[in-house]
Amino acid sequence: MKIFQTQITVRGYELDSYGHVNNAVYLQYFEQARWEVMRELNILDYFSDNGLLLVVTESSVRYMREACLFDELAIETTYEKRQPYLVFHQKIRNVKTQILITRATVKTLLINKMKIPQELPDILFHFEQIQPDNGKK
Repeated sequence: MKIFQTQITVRGYELDSYGHVNNAVYLQYFEQARWEVMRELNILDYFSDNGLLLVVTESSVRYMREACLFDELAIETTYEKRQPYLVFHQKIRNVKTQILITRATVKTLLINKMKIPQELPDILFHFEQIQPDNGKK
């Protein structure tokens, strides 16, 4: 399973009255990381060319620790096929301390313009077939 990495710095306007990242902002962090995955996979053009949309149908977030102004956060994203869903598993850690801040499971569905669920394309999973040889033969 490939782990995708995205980094974000906490900004002042994302804080609540306690000086912590507002809980709703984590949903935005997770979404941005999913966009970065799609960009890394070069799949956005495929979706656009085929009139497909990946929509969130369910999300579950577990908040464990707070993040504060200028904290550097690393978002780890993996995903799996649970037909007809593409399920993302995401974690946010503080880069400096490596403490787990929050984690989420996000269930998405690929639909066409008529809002009809579509099969998940193999292109989403092709990287798992490519294994680096690390110089070993």
